[in-house]
Amino acid sequence: MTSSARRSPRSIFLGPSAAVLVLAAAGCSLSDAQPPVPVPTPSSEAAAYCEALDEVLPATVLEQERSDPSPDSELTAGWGDGAIVLRCGVPRPAKMDDPQAQGVEADGVRWMLEEPEGSGPRFTTTYRKAYVEVTLSSAYAHDITPLAAFAGPVSKTVPGKF
Repeated sequence: MTSSARRSPRSIFLGPSAAVLVLAAAGCSLSDAQPPVPVPTPSSEAAAYCEALDEVLPATVLEQERSDPSPDSELTAGWGDGAIVLRCGVPRPAKMDDPQAQGVEADGVRWMLEEPEGSGPRFTTTYRKAYVEVTLSSAYAHDITPLAAFAGPVSKTVPGKF
């Protein structure tokens, strides 16, 4: 593929109706021990957006209480003892260069979808001055509704790139 390859304008963004897709969580359980979460090292500009985002994140997401991972940082947050983990100021994922990359839109915020092997889905915002990553446990494998909880805070604190 040459560097002059154009991105396909046909990126797939599913609307909020896709949020109704829910994986039955029967038999799934969360581990009691929450693993440490790597803290991003963004630019000072992105870190300022991330600190503002941290102040307006919800206390609960899908009835999961906020339970921030270690180490303690304004750049990371969690809900449900690792069921939902947010990292702000992550590097731009290489997959964003893939014209076939899939994405979703939740309440006006676009997210690129990655599905790492052996874990739940990972979503990263697109078209923002700081990249916000949300990783969901496998219990949310087919459920994007957690992203709706972050759309307002992201829109409010992390400006778009235009």
